[in-house]
Amino acid sequence: MAAIDTIRHTRAELLGVRPSGRQGYVRRLVRTVSSLANRINSLLDRRRSRLVLLEMTDDQLKDIGISRADAHREGLRPFWD
Repeated sequence: MAAIDTIRHTRAELLGVRPSGRQGYVRRLVRTVSSLANRINSLLDRRRSRLVLLEMTDDQLKDIGISRADAHREGLRPFWD
């Protein structure tokens, strides 16, 4: 038996999938777009929660231990910060 007969193929090779090339590019592109969408979503969630602080009453802020000045300062921060 020659040495070439002992080489085992990966599952992707057996299915005819090439990890590099077009399918690899599409997979990386999908991962990148998904990661970007998740990052944007987290930034928007942060912004929404900061806006909610601005809408809270003094009693609600007191319940969570934040002063009106702290809530105002946090609510006016940019979404990327």
